[in-house]
Amino acid sequence: MRKSSITRFFLLFIFIVSCTSRSSNIPSLKKGNTVSGKVIAVIDGDTYDVLLYGNKIVRVRMEGIDAPEKGMPFYQKSKKYLSDLCLGKQITIKITGVDNHDRLLAYSFLEDGKELSHEMIKAGFAWHFKKYNSNSELSELEFEAKTLKKGLWIDKNPMAPWENRKLHRDRISTKDTFTIVGNNR
Repeated sequence: MRKSSITRFFLLFIFIVSCTSRSSNIPSLKKGNTVSGKVIAVIDGDTYDVLLYGNKIVRVRMEGIDAPEKGMPFYQKSKKYLSDLCLGKQITIKITGVDNHDRLLAYSFLEDGKELSHEMIKAGFAWHFKKYNSNSELSELEFEAKTLKKGLWIDKNPMAPWENRKLHRDRISTKDTFTIVGNNR
């Protein structure tokens, strides 16, 4: 009996030490810090879930952009484009803050150095969210996408997601607001 008690104590000690050392390696999720992980889910064209070291899952809202909301034109294409860019891939995020929904706000970098917010705007699947971000490069990329009529800019005057959300908050339906042009959405 004594030998089995010592074995159990030893195993418990090893377990506690391994848990303690693992939790001390979980990165701090504070503004200015950089952490890496694997994208495990794409929620929409500007939000995804990432699995960090220590099996911690965090939701990330990409810095500087706003993508079409569910039910809006180009929602599916925007979400698919982001999925094609990052789903299942390693990513490094530079945390810029936390939003009102407890999502990390962050610039998101693929292993090849591409930044996802820039890629989404360049492809025409997101707006530069100027109300919360003053990055001039994002503004220039949005202007280029508009000029080239890429993605959602094929429409003459697409409704921005923040306008759609405001109408919904004011209990105004946007159901009949969107006209469908071909198979672009």
